[in-house]
Amino acid sequence: MADVPQHAAPDPAVLDLFRRVATTVPAYAAFLREHEIDPAEVTTVERFTRLPLTDKAGYTRRYALPELCRDGAIGEMIAVSSGSTGEPSFWPRSAADEEAVTARFEQVFRDAFRAHERRTLAVICFALGTWVGGLYTLGCCRRLAERGYRITAVAPGNDKREILRVLPQLAPYFEQVVLLGYPPFLKDVVDAGRAEGLPWADYNVKLVTAGEVFSEEWRTLMAERAGMSDPCRDTASLYGTADAGVLGNETPLSIEIRRLLAARPEAARELFGESRLPTLVQYDPRARFFEQIDGTLAFSGDGGIPLIRYHIADEGGLIAYERMMDFLRRHELRPQTDGPRLPFVYVFGRSHFTVSFYGANVYPENITVGLEQPGVSDLVTGKFVLEVLEDAAHDRVLAVTVELAAGAEATPDVADRLTDSIQAQLLRLNSEFANYVPEHKRRPLVRTRPIGDPEYFPPGVKHRYTRPATT
Repeated sequence: MADVPQHAAPDPAVLDLFRRVATTVPAYAAFLREHEIDPAEVTTVERFTRLPLTDKAGYTRRYALPELCRDGAIGEMIAVSSGSTGEPSFWPRSAADEEAVTARFEQVFRDAFRAHERRTLAVICFALGTWVGGLYTLGCCRRLAERGYRITAVAPGNDKREILRVLPQLAPYFEQVVLLGYPPFLKDVVDAGRAEGLPWADYNVKLVTAGEVFSEEWRTLMAERAGMSDPCRDTASLYGTADAGVLGNETPLSIEIRRLLAARPEAARELFGESRLPTLVQYDPRARFFEQIDGTLAFSGDGGIPLIRYHIADEGGLIAYERMMDFLRRHELRPQTDGPRLPFVYVFGRSHFTVSFYGANVYPENITVGLEQPGVSDLVTGKFVLEVLEDAAHDRVLAVTVELAAGAEATPDVADRLTDSIQAQLLRLNSEFANYVPEHKRRPLVRTRPIGDPEYFPPGVKHRYTRPATT
């Protein structure tokens, strides 16, 4: 990865954030004392980058919720994300905390969708409730409307029948319709609408996605099925987490660059260091201070829980704007789209621990519990591989390949019993899975392999329980 720095220092303004957090957040003050760090000595970016990293296990789960907040006071609203065993994590926020996130939505709705000029129906297709996606998105859309954008929001959530019920009634009153949701769910909505005869092309559809990496073939397919003429300006993906809201967003420029690289896999491998194509977004370093550390990402940012050098365990890296433009010129890749002179962050996803399916984090621990239930535990060794596959129709499938115990037979009955047990535990333990994933997609594809299968369970090799999404 010669064209990507192994470490990118954040903007000097992060020092002001650090001083505020060290002074006003009880948990972070205690964290610094524990590490024998005097905040007054952190006066340079170089010193800042030697501060210990924070994460869920070593920071947010060690302190009481009020201690993690400014002045020890919980904010006006709380979002919830699921932990690996179903234990929730709580993320307070206030209206003021949404300013930085609203700016990311504004960039999409202004620069790509021209929503300040066009009557726009924003259809919130993220799950509603305590989970971060739906209500957060609705709040940001309403804030844009308050700023004068011609946006009207409707929030059917991830209820496909309700989406398809309200759209034909409302869409004719608007110049464009923006569907906001997880990529596979939006595909389900568009495909179901086509089957029902919805005139998607008449609605001037735009898509805003989050939560998952998708292929440029998927984007092209969605543009064709929804009647979108310009994928670079009719779609946008957001990079966000429950921890800090939206950290970056696709721009027409970043999308065009990604599409150029998708057609030049050798250039993409040189730039990103892997053959798989990551999500590529731009971010505002004045609001979110990213660092690239050993192939993963950390960030610092203000919010309901202010976070300093927070390690989010996403595989990815940073590319300065000028470095990206130089790389493209050297490879004779010439984007025709203008864009903001902001740095890029690329994201492969969570490293080794989880897969994302319909926006839900699915953890190996959830699968393990399913395989440990009476009636199935004697049939398996406990090893498995969790992955998200994409079939020829570009539909996502949650697949679990299970290693059978000695003497166990690979029969359809065994596969069905394993499937029933895994699905039951996913629904019991993982609230995101139960609420994000449509009912007809919740049954995993379970495949069985014999002990020592060379493709999935080679002997003598450290086993990995997840694989990157396959396209």
